[in-house]
Formats: sequence, C-alpha cells, structure tokens
Amino acid sequence: MIYLIGSIILTSYLTLAFKACEKFNIPIFPAIVFNYITCVVTGSFVNGAFPINAVVVHTIWFKWAFLMGALFISIFNLVGITAQKNGVAVASVATKLSLIIPVILSVYLYNEVVAGWKLLGVLLALVAVVFTCYPSNNNLSNDKSTNQSNGFAFFVPLVLFMGSGLLDALINHVQQKYVDNANNNAFLITGFFSAAVIGFSILFFQYLLKKRKFNWNHLFAGILIGVPNYFSIWCLIHFLKQSPWESSASIPMNNMGIVLFSTLIASVLFKEALSKLNMLGILLAAIAILLIAFGN
Repeated sequence: MIYLIGSIILTSYLTLAFKACEKFNIPIFPAIVFNYITCVVTGSFVNGAFPINAVVVHTIWFKWAFLMGALFISIFNLVGITAQKNGVAVASVATKLSLIIPVILSVYLYNEVVAGWKLLGVLLALVAVVFTCYPSNNNLSNDKSTNQSNGFAFFVPLVLFMGSGLLDALINHVQQKYVDNANNNAFLITGFFSAAVIGFSILFFQYLLKKRKFNWNHLFAGILIGVPNYFSIWCLIHFLKQSPWESSASIPMNNMGIVLFSTLIASVLFKEALSKLNMLGILLAAIAILLIAFGN
C-alpha cells in the first residue's frame, strides 16, 4: 500500500509543479529536459552505478525502454501545457482516465475479463474525459481566434489522454513480461536516459540557434521535478508488481487517487475554478474508476 500512496502523492506533485512553473514564468520544455537528466542521476545513485552498457543494449527490454523515453518527453510536455492552459484537474483526469486503454489491452494480452459494471465504467470514463476536458471558459466568442483557442484547449487533453494510455499500457506490459527486481532500476534509468537524450538534443539546437537562453531557474526547476518524477515511476512499478489486484484494477486504483488528490490540492493552492460540466466530469471519473476497479 505504501507504493500506491507514494505513486499518488508524487505523480500529483508533478502536475502541480507545472502549474507552479507558470506562476514563476519558467518555460516548460527546459525544465522537463533537466528533469530527465535529474532522473538519470537519481536513478544511478539508487542503483549504485550508471547501468547502461553493451550488455543492456542487447536485452529484450531495451527497445521498450527507449520507446518509453520517447513517450515520456512527449507526454510530459503535454501534461505541462494542459495543466497551464486547462488547469491541474483537467490535466490529471485526461492523463489518468487514459487507464481505459491498458484495461482494454489487458483483455487481449492477459485474458482479463472486462464486462458488466467494469465495461460500464470504461464507457463512462470516455464521457468523463470529454466533460472534464471541455474548456471551462463560459464566455465563448464568435471570434475566430477565440474559437481556435478553445479548440486547441480541447484537443491537447485528448491527445494527452491517448498518449498516457499507451504509456501506462507499455509500463504495465514490460513490468509483467520483462522486468524483475534485478533489472527494475536499469529499465527505469534507460527510459529516462532516452528521454533526456531526445530532449537535450532539441534543447541544444534551440540554444545554438539562440531561440532560447539558459537560465539557472530552468535547471533548478528540473531538479525539483526530476527527483519526485523518478520515484513516482519507481513506486508505480513496485505497486504493479506487488498489487493484490489484476492490472485492470490496480491501474484504476492508482489513477483514481491521483485525479482526486491533485484536484483537491489544486483547488486549495491555485484556486482553480471549474465549470459545472467539468465538475460533473470529475464526478463521473471517480464513479468510472470505481466501476472498473471493483465491477464484475
């Protein structure tokens, strides 16, 4: 249970941290890049050494870790954009209700059963995503630029929803098939290293072309995000390994806690205002996750 609580608190912290970056005018991308470099350093410290070598490159899980890194850097940027444009609650729900993707894949990959109340929960989750991600701006205008902005605000969380679901499914599949206590840290560090290499390559060219300037605040923010980020995934993988439930129930339990906890904290710290439709979406989200976790 301690791994579940750790995953909920640390993952919620990450979404809230992006909102804090907006308050301090810290751009998302450099902070994310330095975050992944920090993850590699943190993981190597936990592991006792940097684990990537010629032997690791030829392991069966290395290609999955590299793909996970590419998804990390892409999705983390979407989380940051969504948290700043739509709010922490929307970012959390769009990310964590993506659980329906690994739940559906569990049916085909692990012969888990999704029917009855659990199936109703999956369908309800789709409705909840749409309601929660819908822009809360009540002053919709006929102005073309405003409509385009609202369309963008609705589209990004949906892309985040799909990407997060694929990432959850990937992590769940690899931890079930290829990861054990001996290679757990090596797998995590490889994924973070992949994200760091991809992100820093892009950031380096931005510095080179003078499209962005280095600022020590970017590095500092990356460190504050990176250490909890590493341990959030570390807790998730340990929870999935030791959970008494099937993966089709474990992931919903984890995600329900993240959605509700981050929404509560955001309302207190950032005074986020949600429309009635958004609030209905969050309520449906909680119901959907309960149905998926405990339905039969």
